[in-house]
Amino acid sequence: MHTFKVWAPIPSKVEVQLGNQKLPMTTGPGGWWEASVPSVAPGADYALLLDGKGPFPDPRSPWQPAGVHGPSRLVDHSAFSWTDAGFQAPQFSSAIIYELHTGTFTPEGTFVAAIEKLNHLLELGVTHIELMPVAAFSGHHGWGYDGVSMFAPHDAYGEPSDLKRLVVACHSRGLAVLLDVVYNHLGPSGNYLAQYGPYFTSRYSTPWGSAVNYDDADSDEVRRFFCDNALMWLREYHFDGLRLDAIHAIFDNSAQPFLEQLAVEVKQLGDRLSRRLALIAESDLNAPRVVLAPDHGGYGLDAQWSDDFHHANHAILTGETNGYYADFGSLAHLAKALRQAFVRDGGYSIHRRCRFGRPPVGVPGDRFVVCLQNHDQIGNRAQGERSSQLMNLGRLKIGAALVLTSPFVPLLFQGEEWGARTPFLYFADHPVPDLAKAVREGRRCEFAAFRWKPEDIPDPCSSESFKRSKLEWSELLLEPHAELLEWHRQLIRLRRAEPELRPGALESVNVRFDEQARWLVLERGHISAACNFGSEPQAAPLSSGPYQSLLASNPSVAIGLSAATLAPDSVIILKN
Repeated sequence: MHTFKVWAPIPSKVEVQLGNQKLPMTTGPGGWWEASVPSVAPGADYALLLDGKGPFPDPRSPWQPAGVHGPSRLVDHSAFSWTDAGFQAPQFSSAIIYELHTGTFTPEGTFVAAIEKLNHLLELGVTHIELMPVAAFSGHHGWGYDGVSMFAPHDAYGEPSDLKRLVVACHSRGLAVLLDVVYNHLGPSGNYLAQYGPYFTSRYSTPWGSAVNYDDADSDEVRRFFCDNALMWLREYHFDGLRLDAIHAIFDNSAQPFLEQLAVEVKQLGDRLSRRLALIAESDLNAPRVVLAPDHGGYGLDAQWSDDFHHANHAILTGETNGYYADFGSLAHLAKALRQAFVRDGGYSIHRRCRFGRPPVGVPGDRFVVCLQNHDQIGNRAQGERSSQLMNLGRLKIGAALVLTSPFVPLLFQGEEWGARTPFLYFADHPVPDLAKAVREGRRCEFAAFRWKPEDIPDPCSSESFKRSKLEWSELLLEPHAELLEWHRQLIRLRRAEPELRPGALESVNVRFDEQARWLVLERGHISAACNFGSEPQAAPLSSGPYQSLLASNPSVAIGLSAATLAPDSVIILKN
């Protein structure tokens, strides 16, 4: 016996379709329908008919093996044999995150294939892997941010049990696993939620269309849908946390915002399971309330990404000052990012043409995730260029050193550790011609602020863009990739060995610099990272010595009692 349930307050008639059978569902309170059907086992395919129209997939479908337009398939989550009892994710304050895209991480592009590369990540020294979204989306390949079957892993990556095997394999190696989820919009193809109920509202709009209904009429069940989705990934797939995509596009004026409700429910689940669970936000708000506790007016999330840290680093290391990089480009900006993550903290933003942000007063360093590059900052370039295409080896080493000695939680993007030469392009697989055309035109318009030529933008809907974005693992054996990989390994070992390099109170972080001479020194207790961004050797003043060299990117360095003389584009990490 299986009971099918669905929230569908819009149609006046709902049926379950099982093969050639159409079985009526009974309506109940609040717009819920249900039907108990004997002799239905896990693995059975089914669909739903709404006022005779359809068939449509179940909004809470656990598996869409024929794609997002096909029938749903029942899954018995309790049938999987978990072997990770007792696994506990490392404290987030000690996290080193590795972001990966399942489809391009390996040649096969599957959950199972990713398991073969986990030993590489273990040797690198990361503590958490973060999967880009895996909720089922239209087509074969894509970034995953246009998911529509929110409870079903994408069929091209493997079966639900394959995703569980990946999580178990990570846990068996001591690696925690985070999942990127998208609760601000759904993709345009295969999105049938509006047929069922008021999942969207015209009260707000997003870059992707109508906003999700978190505070309008009948929003209680919509909030329940997304909260249940988050809890499902954490409970049934044993993920150790979620990264929440673009929360600035979640519009909600409720007294208890959805994000606060979600944080409370995830905390309760973690307490029941005796597991450490984390919620990390991508936020374009520069607002401390994202990570402040509710009794301090916040949402209570565990951490948030800091775009400002990336922008300040990138602008210095590449010299780019167009688009949103117009607000960055000085060592003063980089020093501020190293001290408090937010550079735009209430002052005027040239790019936004208004005052923006708020100082993160009292917010500790482990509430911020920082990077030299991530999927957005690479893939949202016209040619998908990584930092390894934009910087020389010396500057790549400086950038890595600043990320991994910063007072924040560091994140690496797949292949960054060896300076991968493969791009990470924006790619999508839209079989509907009008939709593919809209995606192409949208990308060209998006790049206007960066003055990139439309004809230079690869077709995002070409399978070639997807294939070019796959990592080339043979690069690890070649130079300068092997040298850069060893540099990252050494930095991570140093960060884990030196307690003063862990995130902590930002008030103890000191940064000195000379805008003209182009040197900067980051001081964290007895550890200092001295950088020369200039084209000539520079003497970077040090605090009281003597100093011991812990790690240097260039052997041409002289350490005195009061200064470190650095070669151009080099960095040294010292201890006094």
